[in-house]
Amino acid sequence: MDARSTGLTSDSVPAAAGPLAPPGWRGERGEPSLAGMFASVRTAKGGSFWRKLLAFLGPGYLVAVGYMDPGNWATSLAGGSKFGYALLTIAMLSNLMAIVLQSLCTRLGVGAGRDLAQACRDSFPRWVSWPLWLSAEIAITATDLAEVIGTAIGLNLLFHIPLEIGVVITAADVFLILALQAFGFRWIEAFVVAMLGVIAACFAVQIALADPDWGAVIKGFAPTSDILRNREMLYLALGILGATVMPHNLYLHSGLVQTRGYGDSLKEKREAITLATIDSSIALCLALVINASILILAAATFHRAGKTDVAELDQAHAFLAPLLGSTLAPTLFAIALLCCGLNSTITATLSGQIVMEGFLNIRIAPWLRRLVTRMIAILPAVVVTIWAGEKATGQLLILSQVVLSLQLPFAVVPLVMFTASRPKMGPFVAPRWLTVLAALTAALIIVLNAKLVWDYLSG
Repeated sequence: MDARSTGLTSDSVPAAAGPLAPPGWRGERGEPSLAGMFASVRTAKGGSFWRKLLAFLGPGYLVAVGYMDPGNWATSLAGGSKFGYALLTIAMLSNLMAIVLQSLCTRLGVGAGRDLAQACRDSFPRWVSWPLWLSAEIAITATDLAEVIGTAIGLNLLFHIPLEIGVVITAADVFLILALQAFGFRWIEAFVVAMLGVIAACFAVQIALADPDWGAVIKGFAPTSDILRNREMLYLALGILGATVMPHNLYLHSGLVQTRGYGDSLKEKREAITLATIDSSIALCLALVINASILILAAATFHRAGKTDVAELDQAHAFLAPLLGSTLAPTLFAIALLCCGLNSTITATLSGQIVMEGFLNIRIAPWLRRLVTRMIAILPAVVVTIWAGEKATGQLLILSQVVLSLQLPFAVVPLVMFTASRPKMGPFVAPRWLTVLAALTAALIIVLNAKLVWDYLSG
């Protein structure tokens, strides 16, 4: 099915959707991923810059969700409780690295008219692309596992639902996805942004209750050599950096930018790349604010009270009330965690569709895709919770992050390769400085992840 058969006008469909492949690609891209939402959001062809930007705001916030999942919560809690505000500089550095790599995703999606999965299928032989597809599916399942655990913990903290039952309840979120997709992509974006607003508001109230030392907070964003001298601090810094970029986010973003009907011309695509990059950069700054808020909250409560070993989500929830003298704080913490899990559910579903459709060029019903992925994630969570109890969920959460670390190179390296190739990207090839910066960022993230995996495996 051609994208134009959906009723979209020719000026709303990127040229790469047509039958001819751009130079440097082996063949047709095929039907676009998320076909029902492809080029479905109208953009402003004229008017002010702000009016044009408004049409592009949205996909970046779905991507930002991946940077504040339960795995990131755990590292931020551990860093803040152990070392106060000192690791805020690492949170900021990791965010800058994320902005660089996500900007390449917008360039690939708009400039080449392909998401990362389609680009891999078009560029590599099957003996390479199929293992890459399997790697991406494993990463999405690991992501889903973290979401299952985070949502179940949120339900347990708010409503005292046993974890093993909460894990099963998370399967029902497939109906939420279907309902939102039926209304259109803008409704999905609105839901995610609303949940992010709730999360930000929850942490704003908690930080106000905690009354942090704002002078120390500002100093925490300044680089310090203590991180290199203190082995424990360095390890937690590596954890924050290593858990920054999620593999599924690279596939997700390169597909989501194509939901905008930005037009065919060189000028329109250049403008679309600029506006989409601004969108993701703003959204990732919001992710930084939320991640920094978790670390600041941990520093202002646990570290100040001498509780320097807080890393578990339920542990943090239990300590907040006595330390802040308010029962509101732990409730807000649990609400934020639950909203985070619901948001991640949506992005995992969409990235799963993009990966399957892009790599294999096959389509299955979104509800079936979601149900299969969620069942694969639920089974180990249920088994571990029943067999080893609630404390084992923390180890399972760590394991999911290790699995994601192992899959990361298989998404980052192709992304940098494709966007640096003039035959593939034509006039939209990444400038040399951006390619060098992205390559260094990718190398650093891969090395740090490799160290974390080695440390985990070696005990």
